[in-house]
Amino acid sequence: MQTTEHLKIHNGLYIRDPKDTVLGRSILRNSITLIDELGFEHFTFKKLAFHIKSTEASVYRYFENKHLLLLYFYNWYWEYLYANIQTKLENENSSTEKLKIAIDGILFSIKKNPEIDFIDEDILHRIMVSQADKVLRIKEVTEENRNGFFLAYKKVVKSIADIILEIEPNFPYARILASTLMEIPNQQLYYAENLPSLTNLQHNEENQYEIQKVMENMAFSWIKNFQ
Repeated sequence: MQTTEHLKIHNGLYIRDPKDTVLGRSILRNSITLIDELGFEHFTFKKLAFHIKSTEASVYRYFENKHLLLLYFYNWYWEYLYANIQTKLENENSSTEKLKIAIDGILFSIKKNPEIDFIDEDILHRIMVSQADKVLRIKEVTEENRNGFFLAYKKVVKSIADIILEIEPNFPYARILASTLMEIPNQQLYYAENLPSLTNLQHNEENQYEIQKVMENMAFSWIKNFQ
C-alpha cells in the first residue's frame, strides 16, 4: 500500500497543502463524498463548508476554486496508480509481463487504502470514471499543461510507452497506444453504467476483467501486427 509521502501532488494546485492539517484533510475527505453524490456541476464550496461545519472562506484558503480541487484529485489518482504499478514492476524482467502488469495496474491499482483515511480510493475511482473529462476537455487545458498540472498523467503514459518500446523498439505509436489503454477503462465503465448501447460490457462487478482481456488483446495484437 502507498502512503502520502510517496505522492508528489503539484503545488500549483493548492494554496495550502490540505494533507498537512485536520481541516485540509476534512476538505479532501468530504469533497470526494459530495462530488460523488452531487456530481461536479452541483458541487460548490458553499455546500462543502456547510457539510463540514466550516466557512467558505476556510475552504478558499486551501483551493482557489473547485476546478483546481478536481485537478488535485486527478493528480492524486494518477500518482497513486503510478506508484502502485512501479512497485509491481520492480522485480519483473520480461517486457511482455511488464505490459500485462501495467494494464492490470490501470484497472486494479485504485483500491481502498486503510493507511490513508482522507482519500477514499474507491470513491475517487468513481469520480474519475464520471468526471475526468472535465479536467482535460476545457478551454484552459493548454495553459494548465504549461503549468505542469498533467505531469502525473503523462508520467504514466510515458512509463507504459517505454514498456511497449521494450517489446518492439520500432513500434512508432507507443504513446498513442499507451494513452489509449489508459482511457479505455474509465470510458467503457462509464458507458456500461450510463450509455450501455455504446459498449459490449455489462454493468456488473466482472466488467473490469472483461476490459482487461480487451486491453491485452488490443495491445499485443497491435504491436505484433503493425506494419
